[in-house]
Amino acid sequence: MTYARATRLMIVTTLCAGLAACGNGTTENAGPTPDRDMRPSERGTLIQDLFIRSGNPDQMVGVNKYLWNASLNVLNFLPVQTVDPFTGVIQTGYGTPPGGGRSYRATIQISDPALDARSLRLALQGPGGAAVEAGTVRAVEDAILTRARQLRIQDGRL
Repeated sequence: MTYARATRLMIVTTLCAGLAACGNGTTENAGPTPDRDMRPSERGTLIQDLFIRSGNPDQMVGVNKYLWNASLNVLNFLPVQTVDPFTGVIQTGYGTPPGGGRSYRATIQISDPALDARSLRLALQGPGGAAVEAGTVRAVEDAILTRARQLRIQDGRL
C-alpha cells in the first residue's frame, strides 16, 4: 500500500468515525411524529420570539418596518449593497436620482422601533466622498418619514 493511499484511507476512516459519533443510534428526533406535542407553548422558540422585546439586546430586533420599507422605496434609484435588518443599516451604491445630474450614495440607520424622526439617521455622499448639502439630506429624510407614515396609514394601524 502506498503512502498516499494509506493517508486517504486514514482520512476516510476518521471522517466516517466522526460522522458515526454524531448520532446515538436512535431515531427519537428524526422528525415530527404524531405523538410529539407541536403546540407553540411546548415546541420551543418561534420566529416571532425574535421580535419580542427581551432583556438581551443580542436577540432583539429594533427596526421600524415602515421606516425600513420607506427608505427602500424613496431611495429605490440607488443600488442596495448591504442590508442588515438586525442592526437597521442599509448601505447603497452610487446612483443618480430621476431628473438629477449628480450621483449619490446613502447609508441609512433605523435605530428604534418607533415611527419617529429620531429613529432615522441618513448619511448621503456625493462622488468621491463629497459632502452633500444639509438641505438635501433633510429633504430626503422628510420624504422617507412621509412615505413611512403613508405606509402605516395604508396598513390600517393608526
